[in-house]
Amino acid sequence: MLCKCSSKPVEVTVGAQTAHNHVCGCSKCWKPEGALFAQIAVVSRDHVSVTANADKLAIVDESAAIQRHACRECGTHMYGRIENTGHPFHGLDFIHTELSAEKGWSAPEFAAFVSSIIESGAAPESMGDVRNTLKELGLEPYDCLSPVLMDAIATHVASHVVSNG
Repeated sequence: MLCKCSSKPVEVTVGAQTAHNHVCGCSKCWKPEGALFAQIAVVSRDHVSVTANADKLAIVDESAAIQRHACRECGTHMYGRIENTGHPFHGLDFIHTELSAEKGWSAPEFAAFVSSIIESGAAPESMGDVRNTLKELGLEPYDCLSPVLMDAIATHVASHVVSNG
């Protein structure tokens, strides 16, 4: 995966297949110019490495749960990492498969945080059309994560309530 710099791009190498690939409308995700959604997938953090120009990376918001590492020059988010060991998704990195020239990544499965595109400038009256288009593409639209991922979060929280309770 390469950032958008024409000279000395940041390169991130992903050494495993991705999971939970989806399009995301949240206002925190980097999106290609003109796009309403980013394409995000997860992969085990031990399979993500910065292989060129790591010195150009900076964390966008150190207080965010997902610490997005972006190129300081072009602004492209290269990967997001959760450092909080108590977070349900700790150990997974969030990557933008649309930045990869490689083929064969897991296909997008759903659309997350669809209503959030309004925060980024989409017209509220267009949301019906947006959701219909997503469904036509085979991407069920959610205003959160998919049910499988929401179940994983709830399971994680429940196991900590029981063990700490």
